[in-house]
Amino acid sequence: MKLVLASHNQGKLQELAAILEPAIPGLELVSYDGPEPVEDGVSYLENALIKARAAYKHTGLPAIADDSGLAVEILGGSPGIFTAIWAGGRDNLANRRLLLAQLNDIADEHRAASFVCTIAMVSDEGEQSFTGVWPGSISREERGEFGHGYDPIFIPEGFEVTAAELPPEVKNSMSHRAMALQQLISALSSRL
Repeated sequence: MKLVLASHNQGKLQELAAILEPAIPGLELVSYDGPEPVEDGVSYLENALIKARAAYKHTGLPAIADDSGLAVEILGGSPGIFTAIWAGGRDNLANRRLLLAQLNDIADEHRAASFVCTIAMVSDEGEQSFTGVWPGSISREERGEFGHGYDPIFIPEGFEVTAAELPPEVKNSMSHRAMALQQLISALSSRL
């Protein structure tokens, strides 16, 4: 079974491959090489569907795409769908620094946040979506060398280390993306 990963984000592609390939024997992951659609949706689901539909249309193969972000409670769920461009561009370091500056005077007990991931799958059989939410909080400084994006400032619930300090296999077993992917794996397994 071929499945297109509708993303040009290499970190995300590596995470998806690390989780999907071992879980579904015979699955062939295909990188998407088509044009990036404009993500003008107002929710994670809408943006994931925009990307999955574009990849499906471009390749004719079943396609998955995700939209994910960081929702900080005291910021009303922001950066949310603007997570990747929070500081005005796709600069992870600038995004993290801006968020840390915005929360500088906020007490630790009010730094609750969640990573959210919605995966959309588009195929000849229609459209499906799967959502995972990984609760935690925002640290006071960047720590860790693994992961990408906001991982160096996100402390998963039940941990004292950031997501970037967790070994990739540990993070990939419990992250928001892992939760959504487990739902996708169940859906794909029922097709085989």
